Amino acid sequence: MAKKKAGVDRRAFLAGIAAGGAGAAAAGVAPTPAAAAAPQSAATLPAVANGSASLPGPRLVAQEVGTPAVEIDRWHVHNAGSDYMVDCLKHVGFDYITCMPGSTFRGLQESITNYGGNSKPELLSCTHEEISAAMAHGYAKMAHKPMAIIVHNTVGLQHASMGIYNAYADRVPMLILVGNIADGATRRPGVEWYHTATDVAQIVRGYVKYDAQPLSLQSFGEEIMKATSLALTPVQEPTLVTVDADLAELPNDAKLLPLPKFVPVRPPVADPAALADVAKALAGAQTPVIVADRVARTPAGMALLVQLAETLQIPVVDIGNRMNFPTNHHLYAAFDRGLIAQADVILGLEVGDFFSVVGDVPDFPVRQSVMKIKPTTTTIHINSMYLQGEGNYQDQQRYYNPTMPIAGDAEASLPYLIDAINRAVTSERKAQNTARASRFTDAWTKRRQNDIATAGFGWDASPIAVPRMYAEVHNLVKGDAFSIVGPTGQMGAWSQRLWDLDQPYHYNGGSGASGVGYQMPAAVGAALAARDQGRYAINFQGDGDLMVQPGSLWTAAHHKIPLLTIVHNNRAWHQEAMHLQRIANRRERQPEHATLGTLINNPNIDYAKMAQSFGVYGEGPISNPDQLGPAIARALKVVKNGMPALVDVVSQPR
Repeated sequence: MAKKKAGVDRRAFLAGIAAGGAGAAAAGVAPTPAAAAAPQSAATLPAVANGSASLPGPRLVAQEVGTPAVEIDRWHVHNAGSDYMVDCLKHVGFDYITCMPGSTFRGLQESITNYGGNSKPELLSCTHEEISAAMAHGYAKMAHKPMAIIVHNTVGLQHASMGIYNAYADRVPMLILVGNIADGATRRPGVEWYHTATDVAQIVRGYVKYDAQPLSLQSFGEEIMKATSLALTPVQEPTLVTVDADLAELPNDAKLLPLPKFVPVRPPVADPAALADVAKALAGAQTPVIVADRVARTPAGMALLVQLAETLQIPVVDIGNRMNFPTNHHLYAAFDRGLIAQADVILGLEVGDFFSVVGDVPDFPVRQSVMKIKPTTTTIHINSMYLQGEGNYQDQQRYYNPTMPIAGDAEASLPYLIDAINRAVTSERKAQNTARASRFTDAWTKRRQNDIATAGFGWDASPIAVPRMYAEVHNLVKGDAFSIVGPTGQMGAWSQRLWDLDQPYHYNGGSGASGVGYQMPAAVGAALAARDQGRYAINFQGDGDLMVQPGSLWTAAHHKIPLLTIVHNNRAWHQEAMHLQRIANRRERQPEHATLGTLINNPNIDYAKMAQSFGVYGEGPISNPDQLGPAIARALKVVKNGMPALVDVVSQPR
């Protein structure tokens, strides 16, 4: 039996008052003035005397114990402008929109939840605007379609800016909606002035592809279509449209505004004559190499790149910003950069830093370019970035002019390049493919065996060796449909070295601009896309990066997103520690002082308890390698039941 609550229940108390008043009237007792009077205004409320007050009137009693009547007042709005805004978002096809609440877009948020039914787009709750942007970043790469985010003006956009910049540098589309109050006469005093801008997008204009500030609903609809179209057209990048609060909250006088037509732009294909020249160069080469960076925009990208490589048995150096090439394919050569020095033809596909492929700049004090390729090497680069130039943010890296620079989207151009190669290749060259395949198979097998042997070093060490951490996870997930949703390069890229990643969804790539705080929220966004596609996700998470946006864990729990997070807890910002050690050694000072300001200890952070506080299953910290496998198995069981889990692994520095 439920235990009766102590004290007086307010509703029962008021119901008793209502019954008592009726009984008093029936008995011929005159009601008190407060009970008999009509609803009173604040100006006529009876004064409190001697610490007592009059009993509540019939209106308040009815509101507390009955169903209140709908009040129609002068603020009531029929056909709100933000309802049309929601129609526009649905028309384009956004499944989700992330946000941390902000007053400048309250009208649109209300329309999403009530008018739009909180479905397509569904509102995803975030505890920081940077989480909103990073979630959209990770989601777009896994789902192969953009997510929308909405942020409060100025302060919200400033918080989101790092996440937006990462997406820009990584060539990832997203639609940014920013609340604003354009008309100064309608802003409330104080915060609405501090949080409003005349030129809203100025904060991020250097790293968005397009921005607009529409001042009518019809213009808003057109700008949503335009901004989404441009975001999806290579070069894919974020775009921004402001949401004027007055436009959203006032009635839509036009009633039935038409929705502008939306048809995605076909991606730009490289010039056919240029592709024919590329085909001739590759068909005539003896030691060609393909360097792939942000090639695979869609699941078809990986299959096309495999087809291209197999046509002439060309090894592929996959830089790792996308899932471009299967790690268990005999032509996968991501970690054999020596092939580049021997190459007579290098084909770069959407390479962000082509100079680093062919050359290098040694560290201070030399700072002088060194070329890694032969003077006679033909270099070819197919890149959509040739279609767009930027000047301020130096994300395009050092200038290098290849032998054949070709503007066009690499993935869209691959079918035409493959056809051109099939026309250009001779029967004599085709006959070499069998021997070439055998040679590259032997090289791949040797590299995999070496990686396995290297992974065994320090197998029983404590703190736990990073390769063992990866191996223990792989032992439990192999054979499952999973997605690795965070970059792994700074942990040795052991998933690429040891695992058979051969599906487009197996790996989600890096952050673009290496901004700390990206990985955890981006992993949550990518895991959401994986969940919708019937998979769970795995995130090998750095500890320093996690501490920038730990609130991402709450979003994962709140929205029931199955994500296994393995914290690489080396209790340091280890890359920065190595930088300081290097500088101290050059200056003949104490390298042991490199730990000052680069360690995350005293006190050590308990990431498992932190995860638990956010509603995420957490286990650890684990420093005994024999306990690692069972802990991961328990966490994985939680994830397979549809919820996030975290295992805190005290690990070696790298």
